[in-house]
Amino acid sequence: MSSCGHYKIILASASPRRQQLLRDAGFDYEIRLKHVEETYPYDLPAEQVPEYLACLKAKAFEGELAADELLITADTVVCLDGRILGKPNGRKEAVEMLGELSGKKHTVVTGVCLTTNERRRSFSSKTDVCFKRLDEAEIVYYVDNYEPFDKAGAYGIQEWIGYIGITGIEGSFYNVMGLPVQRLYEVLKNEF
Repeated sequence: MSSCGHYKIILASASPRRQQLLRDAGFDYEIRLKHVEETYPYDLPAEQVPEYLACLKAKAFEGELAADELLITADTVVCLDGRILGKPNGRKEAVEMLGELSGKKHTVVTGVCLTTNERRRSFSSKTDVCFKRLDEAEIVYYVDNYEPFDKAGAYGIQEWIGYIGITGIEGSFYNVMGLPVQRLYEVLKNEF
């Protein structure tokens, strides 16, 4: 599948994981990037933040899409006990985040917004992830060798920490990587 109906796909994401997932799903696309200040209302429930931010990112492109273009924007957060664990600000915070996730279940939520000149459609996908109790040496090894500073919750499920630390998931594996590919495919197929 090289396109989506009569639309040319535009992916507004610098994430190499999102780019790879969309490519591996068989889509041809172009990348367009804009800097968007990722702010949201303080009282917005954590699990609604990604969809809100995905739509906020889409608004930055208003008036710029051609008639045959479909824009995909997305945002992913890790939610633990109702709090958002974003991207860590350096090594110390990455180690702390993984310590918080150790031995617990958390939820990864990705919000996706699909935008054309005629319409906007957004949705969220949730995946529950369970970590074993990680010891300090495992956390430090992972952070020092994989530098997960561009990842929500300071980890990539597809990396070493996922292989040795994740005891189970309920929901989409690819959602945890940053794009719920199966759900995205179905929405594109059935609605666009």
